[in-house]
Amino acid sequence: MNLKIYDISMPVYPGMAVYKNKPEKQPVFTVTADHATHNLRETRVTLDLHTGTHIDAPLHMVEGGATVDAFRVDQFIGPCHVLDLTNVSGAITKTHLTGQEIKPGWYVLFKTLNSFADAWQPEFTYLSGEAAAHLAELGVAGVGTDGLGIERDQPDHETHKILFAREIMIIEGLRLGEVPAGDYLMIALPLKITGVEAAPARIILLEQGFGVM
Repeated sequence: MNLKIYDISMPVYPGMAVYKNKPEKQPVFTVTADHATHNLRETRVTLDLHTGTHIDAPLHMVEGGATVDAFRVDQFIGPCHVLDLTNVSGAITKTHLTGQEIKPGWYVLFKTLNSFADAWQPEFTYLSGEAAAHLAELGVAGVGTDGLGIERDQPDHETHKILFAREIMIIEGLRLGEVPAGDYLMIALPLKITGVEAAPARIILLEQGFGVM
């Protein structure tokens, strides 16, 4: 089967782009055993759960909210639409979404200029609260952004909270630069870490030529 697959995950490495260039968000690789001494190699990784491509759960912004492991695995697999918003700078608003192909029960992924930045960009493209409310009304299953965050210093984290109130998944840190706008099957599996508000994920898109789930 000649099926196109896109890996839309960020590589994880020391010195990678992280939110607001916070040192504590940088991954740390520590070699705990090497071939010269132990005849094998083992590495310990210290990683903030919000570094790189990851999935946010409601607990991130809502006290007592659901954790990542509380969701069924099938909720991370489903149809999605990649929306090309590379002409947008600053906030993605409801106006940018009106008339776009956004379907209930689908994920919508925002391809913006963020996908083409290799370093932290303070003026990154983000999702406004009104746009989040519009997506919630449309009944999307989840929202993915190629920004290192889905919002940018908004009061009381309104974008996160609007989406979480409807149990809408949030994916941050996607790499969509090579992905054409259109429909795909998304597989976005977070690490099965219990009791936490986010988890790293390896996310792929499959062309929808074989049909939609």
